[in-house]
Amino acid sequence: MLAEGGEEAKVLAGGQSLLPMLRLRLARAELVVDVNRVPQLRGVWEEADSLVIGAMTTHHDVIHDELVRRHAPLLAAATETVGDPAVRHRGTLGGSLAHADPAGDLPPVVLVLNGELVAEGPRGRRTIPAAEFFVDCLTTALKPDELLVECRVPKLGEGWGFHYEKFRLSAQAPALVGVAVAVRRENGGIAEARVGLTNMGATPLRAATVEVALAGADATAEAVGRAAEAAAEGTSAMYDLSTSPEYRAHLARVLTRRAVLAAAGSE
Repeated sequence: MLAEGGEEAKVLAGGQSLLPMLRLRLARAELVVDVNRVPQLRGVWEEADSLVIGAMTTHHDVIHDELVRRHAPLLAAATETVGDPAVRHRGTLGGSLAHADPAGDLPPVVLVLNGELVAEGPRGRRTIPAAEFFVDCLTTALKPDELLVECRVPKLGEGWGFHYEKFRLSAQAPALVGVAVAVRRENGGIAEARVGLTNMGATPLRAATVEVALAGADATAEAVGRAAEAAAEGTSAMYDLSTSPEYRAHLARVLTRRAVLAAAGSE
């Protein structure tokens, strides 16, 4: 059906992103394909060293799934901040990722976890690294006739800490800036850090300069604070009615410091 509809076809998952855009005339669709009754798209399971989450798994189910909480606690923590209870009961992980909203909470988390997105279409299945999946604002590497069917994240071993921090104007408002962090501690210091940013550009970003500065650093407020000063380097935060790029850069630095310290257990 997607192949027949081409560019004018839209997939209806939880509807928490698509329906508002249609209502506000920010998107149009000649054909809407509802995938809610495809049971193979729901659920969480393990495959070797990876955790596999079906694209139609709701935010509520992601939050409360024992496998997610054990092997991908960062994903569970970030998902708890999505929208409100009504949105979390209807919205889906796959829908959020495929929507590719620059202010979305979950894209930078999948980026930090080195996740992979599995797409299926008339030509079969293909796996897309998260770093290549988000192409532009509201644009992904999915072809018009492809459906996102799974999200795969590697299980991280012991020694890792996680935290998601964001700033928003109200409880239901999108994040002005969000920071997803995974930190591996070793010998009292930070051996490795991964830092993902939301709403600091047209796509989710990794704060590469911060990650380099944190590798081998002490897990102290002073050392983390120095590294976090580079959080906005290489970003292109947009101006809107909510705030300026300069303020977003300030938020990125402050939230990165908080998130890294929390993930490293140094708060």
